[in-house]
Amino acid sequence: MIFKETLVPNPKKIGDFLFLLSEANFRYIYTMNSEKMNIADIRTDYKKGSLDEHEVEKNPFDQFNIWFKEAIRSEIPEVNAMTLATADTNGRPSARMVLLKNYDDKGFVFFTNYESAKSNDLKTNPHAALLLFWEPLERQVRIVGRVEKISPIESFEYFKTRPIDSQLGAWASQQSSEISARSLLEKAFVDMLEKFKNGEIPLPPQWGGYRVIPDEFEFWQGRSNRLHDRVVYRLQDDNSWKIVRLSP
Repeated sequence: MIFKETLVPNPKKIGDFLFLLSEANFRYIYTMNSEKMNIADIRTDYKKGSLDEHEVEKNPFDQFNIWFKEAIRSEIPEVNAMTLATADTNGRPSARMVLLKNYDDKGFVFFTNYESAKSNDLKTNPHAALLLFWEPLERQVRIVGRVEKISPIESFEYFKTRPIDSQLGAWASQQSSEISARSLLEKAFVDMLEKFKNGEIPLPPQWGGYRVIPDEFEFWQGRSNRLHDRVVYRLQDDNSWKIVRLSP
């Protein structure tokens, strides 16, 4: 074997070069794969839990409370974020994310501007669906029912707990109305800051809470092979709850 004389490169520089090369190669492969990815190929096999209709709580509010507390313990970001779906008189649906701010055996409460698009839907069609999805637990809860406003006293009790800037924002924003520039919104905020600088900020007359009063719950637990567990509670005429399992 013949050994040719060669220059010995600096090991540190070689290491730096290989690192940069591997990083660049990773970025290239990742970019190429992302560009070629077919959205239909994105899927997850759920394996983290199960749900038996014979073992759930008899009352869906109790079952929700168990799952919600487990979601909190799992430190899921925005654990109280939920989709709120409404529909107008023509059946045209709308959906958006809102925050669950209270729940008990009377229903599920969220807050908004009473002149917003969602509120206009609810004025003429006072029914809604809620959906909470907790991906780390592979769970979702769907809640359907009629909707009613909570009392101004209840709304103000919550309003006072909001950060001052959020209270001012509720006064400044005419939610869902068209504006020509963000600067108008920012000016309205400054105006409200000046208006209420010396005292408690009152509850805006156009702002408050709604309560969704459920007549149906669905608890969904992801399972392998798309054979998910779906347990539904339906309110009966005698105010009892019927529990059934649905095919996934």
